Amino acid sequence: MPLDVARLRPLSDSFGRSVTYLRLSLTDRCDLRCTYCMAENMVFMPKRNLLSIAELARLSDVFIRRGVRKLRLTGGEPLVRKGVMDLIAELSRHLETGALEELTLTTNGTQLARYADDLAKYGVRRVNVSLDTLDPAHYRKITRRGDLEKVLNGLDAAQTAGLKVKLNAIASRGAFESELDSLIHFAHGRSMDLTLIEEMPMGATGQNRAETFLPLDELRAGLARRWTLAPLAHATGGPARYLSVAETGGRLGFISPMSCNFCALCNRVRLSAAGRLFTCMGQEGSVDLRPALEQDEDVLDALLRRAVSAKPQGHDFGAHNISHLSIRRFMSALGG
Repeated sequence: MPLDVARLRPLSDSFGRSVTYLRLSLTDRCDLRCTYCMAENMVFMPKRNLLSIAELARLSDVFIRRGVRKLRLTGGEPLVRKGVMDLIAELSRHLETGALEELTLTTNGTQLARYADDLAKYGVRRVNVSLDTLDPAHYRKITRRGDLEKVLNGLDAAQTAGLKVKLNAIASRGAFESELDSLIHFAHGRSMDLTLIEEMPMGATGQNRAETFLPLDELRAGLARRWTLAPLAHATGGPARYLSVAETGGRLGFISPMSCNFCALCNRVRLSAAGRLFTCMGQEGSVDLRPALEQDEDVLDALLRRAVSAKPQGHDFGAHNISHLSIRRFMSALGG
């Protein structure tokens, strides 16, 4: 039974926030094991539990028809998902019609050399790449297995293909602090924004977060003694607050979930690779949309609206000490 078009009003929660941004996880798997993201010996969900590419496409359609204008593919590492380009090709038709303003992804960069040209062909215009260091030995230590050269080759391929690249780095005490200036020079020298992110208490990764956690207000104060920083009104639809760096002409973003709550204007929801809808990354609650896929769309519509209406006012990361594991799931289950 076709759904009454009049009911396809935009999704909004009980606080009046419209949901216009979907982060779609394609897999919880990754070819790295970053110390802040997952355990070294991970147990991933069985592949039979993953939504099919067709189901991911259908659920994306459902959200887009209800006002989602930006869609970001995440993981795990989205580019290790079998059939990823089939999905991106399917989603690209929404860019062509104008129903979707932007299709982007967050990646660790290891597969970019292989896929950059296809991403550009299907309408992806920018990607976020996780990169915490330019030192090969430190990179291998953080990722527990990664090869920095593969990521650097991926950055080359992405920019050659015409993709705009933003680097994301998790702030941490130790080597990161002494390497950050080099990372700023590298990013801005290649016309890339760099966003610094506070580590969040998600998943038992085997790392003592009490030793590594670095508040961004402290980091920013140190940067201000070495760089000329000025606030910017620039926004990308996410929670980052941006500063300009006079010496490089580049932008530096700050995402501070622990020390600065940014939930008041949240327009995002997250869908796991198994079909569970999370309306807040910093809460455990979720709603399983998968069973409703087998029913009329009015059933799915009602379930979706109930879930979004119950979106919490904000996360509670800041209510805990960083050493307290407030969320048991790993970051790789939904992406950042």
